[in-house]
This record gives sequence, structure tokens and C-alpha cells, in this order.
Amino acid sequence: MKRLITQLPLNVLAVAHDCLMGAASFVLALYLRLGTGFLSYARDYWQEGMVAFAFLLLLTLLHFRTYRRVWRYTSLNDLLVIARGGTIAIVLFYVGMFFITRLEQLPRSVPFIHWMCLMLCLCGARLILRVLQDRSLIQRLIHGVPERIPVLLIGATPQAEMFIRESERSVDFPYRAVGLIDDDPRSQGREIHHVRIYGTLSELDYIIAKLIRKGRAPQRLLVTDRSMGRDVLEPLLRAAEAHNLTLARLPSLTELRDGERVHDVQPIAVEDILGRPQVALDRDAMRALVAGKRVLITGAGGSIGSELVRQVAAFGPAKIVLYELSEYHLYEIDRELAQLAPHLPRIAMLGDVRDMDQLQRSFAQFAPQIVFHAAAIKHVPLSEINPDQAILTNIQGSKNVADACVAHQVAAMVQISTDKAVNPTSVMGASKRAAEIYCQMLAQDGASTHFITVRFGNVLNSAGSVVPLFQKQLAAGGPITVTHKDMVRYFMTIAEAVQLVLQAAALGSQRAEHAHIFVLEMGAPVRIEELACQMIRLAGLKPYQDIQITYTGLRPGEKLFEELFYDAENLGHTEHESIRLAAARQVNRLDMLRALAELLDAARAGDLARLRPLLKSVVDEYQLPTV
Repeated sequence: MKRLITQLPLNVLAVAHDCLMGAASFVLALYLRLGTGFLSYARDYWQEGMVAFAFLLLLTLLHFRTYRRVWRYTSLNDLLVIARGGTIAIVLFYVGMFFITRLEQLPRSVPFIHWMCLMLCLCGARLILRVLQDRSLIQRLIHGVPERIPVLLIGATPQAEMFIRESERSVDFPYRAVGLIDDDPRSQGREIHHVRIYGTLSELDYIIAKLIRKGRAPQRLLVTDRSMGRDVLEPLLRAAEAHNLTLARLPSLTELRDGERVHDVQPIAVEDILGRPQVALDRDAMRALVAGKRVLITGAGGSIGSELVRQVAAFGPAKIVLYELSEYHLYEIDRELAQLAPHLPRIAMLGDVRDMDQLQRSFAQFAPQIVFHAAAIKHVPLSEINPDQAILTNIQGSKNVADACVAHQVAAMVQISTDKAVNPTSVMGASKRAAEIYCQMLAQDGASTHFITVRFGNVLNSAGSVVPLFQKQLAAGGPITVTHKDMVRYFMTIAEAVQLVLQAAALGSQRAEHAHIFVLEMGAPVRIEELACQMIRLAGLKPYQDIQITYTGLRPGEKLFEELFYDAENLGHTEHESIRLAAARQVNRLDMLRALAELLDAARAGDLARLRPLLKSVVDEYQLPTV
């Protein structure tokens, strides 16, 4: 009873409406059955019956919490609840009438007529209000359906169903689905909300021609499944180009949960074309690596470093230290982390890995247990112009971090390396290889720290990489510049690379030996010229027609193709299919320290003439440039 009293004032108008409709439905049922003479025929009970039924109806509707529902959003479920409550009220009312009057003066058809009248009275007003609130329906009746972009959906997925349903419901929806394509043979010939599934991807040309004959020619192909990989998207891109269609995708379910709308169509990105199928990860091992640990990340504001920060933060470290030389990049990642993990203790440290004194103070103050070393100079042409700076950052900086890890008994140091360190032809690649060798030497000397080197190729959309350059050139109307027609590179998304770095680090930390070089499986190499063509096609343009591609020649230090490991490293398998293990090679400690000291002295002195020959004395595989 207390609940009834507290609920009543919240919906006074709704309660009044339903009581009035309940009373009126009883009188209307008598009138429809008995005609105008019902007042004299039912004079002994019609007034009492009106009041009794209205009260009984109110009790049942309150019991089913009908008045917690908002009328302007009335749905089929709401109407079912009202029908259930009204039906129970009808049954209870006439059972009570039977015990009181034996229903001697009441025709037997009245209860059924009464039920229909009650449903009409209760649901009618709610439906009218819903229609008035749904302006799209009124606009359709007045103005008709506006012109929409016809689209052919690729994949009979939940996103496709949501897209079609929303297009039918919303008058301002910009797209109209004219058909579906799905490779599941069980789906073909069926419909989703009256949109037919015509066939498979292999029949795409035939299906488009058929829709054109029917006067339903699509203007765009919409991919509904974000997991579709390169083997599906590349043929779709070629088909779209052949039929003068654009290719785009719907938001994923995650993006929809994050606030995207189902018609927020997004262009296919180059990452979608070059991406690989999602690999299974041992997230428990990755979490065990960093959870509850103090983690320090050098180069925390860079492309790889910032993604490391995001993914490490998700595994719940005890504290994270962001070590970064760039004030702006440090500010950006610190602010992002504050929003991403506001309760995670963090330190934003402006620092240079070339400054050993500052590193030692930081390690002493924060006592990191795991260090991810991502700070580096990675741009090949700039490293050729500034070899002393590349050597000081990539070799001296890495040496400082490794020495600090040993001195402060850090459990593991994870060093980010590159495929350019294999048979290097550039100062950048040779300097990264020298850093690998030094860490292996420390581990072989019995250091307690696990030294884990992770080597991989290019990452898409990283700072200074080819994809952002092509995007800028494309936006400017071209031409797109490619150094050589036959140049190939390995590519991986930043997120995937960092996931595998964490996976490799987890594998390395569990092994007894302390020196590891893990090589990430990069898939098939990509021709840079083909990458440029793909990006032009994704923009809805034609290579060599709308946008020209010009060839500028190899730059100093560049190779036509990159390698991921040396033959002598005896590459082996690990527990993870996307990570291989290269055998660390033995080095002579005294000779290495002597050669490194001479190289670093020359770099600090700016003695550019001696740097490359001295670098070769450290990295024997380094190929000196020919004059």
C-alpha cells in the first residue's frame, strides 16, 4: 500500500486518464451490446460497476508498474504490459460480479466487448502521443521519403541489421540499403527487414549488374564486419573502382557503444587493407608481467611509447613513470593517461636517456621493476645527416638505460628494435644493432636483469612514417613520391606491434636465460608503390590518372627490402605463433667495450669523418656507404 501511495502523485494525469478510460470502457461495452436502452436495463449496477472497475484497473496497473513508463516512448512491450494488467482487471471484475449478481442481468458477450473497448481506450492515447512525438512518421506522411544514397551492404552482421532497422525508422537517415552480400550459403535468398541477401562476394559483379537492371544501382559499398581482412578488402576495393563506387565501413559494435551512430559511415583506412587477422594473445601472461609493478617507459610520448603507456596502464601497474625528452609529447601523453586511468599513480618526467646522471637519479627515486626502452632516433635520412646524434641517442642512450637497469636490479628491460638493424646500411640501423649487442653482452656477463629485445618492421601511421606523408601529398592533390618502384617494407599497426611487444616481454621474463631477441611475424612485405595506389583508391581516385606517382630514387642509407633476422641467429618458434626467437650471439666483452668507447667519444666530439668506420668496428655487418 505504501508503494501505491508513493507512486500515485508521480503520474496523476496518467492515473486520471486510465481511471476515466476504465470507467468509460465499461459503459461503452454496455452501449455497444444493449444499445441506447442500456441505462434502464443495467440501472442496478452500471454506476457502481464503473467505479469498481476503474479502481480495480488502477490497482492492477500499479502492480505492473505501468506508471514508471514514459508515454512518448511507448513500445510494444509497454502495450503488452498494459494488456496483461487490463486482462487481469477484467477477469477479477467479472468474477466479483458473478459472486455478487450472478451476472443475471448481464449479457455473456459484454466481458469480451468490454476487453476490446478497454484495450482501445488505454492504448489509443499512448499510441497517438508516440506518433506525435515520432516526427519522422509525420514527415513521411506529409513530405514522403527523402532521396537517400543507395548502398550495398557487405556482410549480414548485427551492424547491418541495426543499419537497415534505423534506415526504416528515421526519416533523416542518409542511406538506403538496396541489397546484402554474405558468404554464408544459409543466408542467401533470405531477407533482413525486407532487404534481400543476393549472394556471395564472388558474385559481386553479377549482383551489381542485377541491381542496376532493377533500377536500384548502388552508389557505395558498405563493409559491415570490421574483422574483414586484406584478402576481402582488396578485391572489394578493386570492384568498387571498376564500378565507380566508393568503399566505406560501418562503425564496429565497440564504436557504437562509445557513442558512434550506426550511419556514421567511415572510410576504409589503409590499416584495414594492410591489417592481418586478429591473433590470440595470452593476456593473463601480459597482465602478470606488469600488474602491481612499477613500470618506466622511455620515449613515452612517441608513437610506440605512447601506445605502450596506454596498453600497460590497462593491466594495472602499481605506478607508471613517463620518461620523455619532448615537453609537448610528455604533456600530451600525461594528459591522456590522466583521462584514461585517473587513479593510476603516474610520474611525468622530462628526461634525456643520454644523461646518465639524471637516469640514475630517476631509477633511484622510482625504483622501476620493468623498463620499456622506446626512446630512439628512427628516421633514416635524418640519421645519415646527423650520425653523431643518432649514435648518442640510440647507442649511448640505450647503454645508459641498460646500465641503470643492472645497477638498480630492474627485473626486465624491454628494448624496442627494428628490422633495419639486420645487415644495416644506415647509421640508424647500425646504431640500433649496436644497442642490441650491448644488451646481449650484459646478459651474457651474468646480469640479473632480463634483457628482452623485440625487433619488428614499420608501423603504420607512426610519426615520420610513409603513410602520413602520403596522406599529406594526397590531400594536396599529389603527386605522391615513392623512392623506388621495387621497394618493399613490412608493415604492422601500432596497436598490434605493442600487443606483441608485451606478449614477447611476458615470454622472455619467464625464461631462464637472460638474453633474448624476439622477432615479430610481420606477414608478407608490401610494395610501397602498391601502398600508394591503395591509398589513392581509398580516396575514390585513380592512380596515375587523378593522382600521379613519381619516383625520387633511394635516399642515403635506404635498402630496397628489409630483413628481420640474421641467418646465424637460428630463428626458432615460441609458444606464440606471431613471435619468433633469435639466438643471441656471443661477443668479446673487452673488444666491444673498447670499440664502443672510441665510437661514443668520436660522436661526442662531433668527429663525423671517423664515425662510420668506428660504427663498423662495433657492428661488423654494417655496410658502409659507397662514395
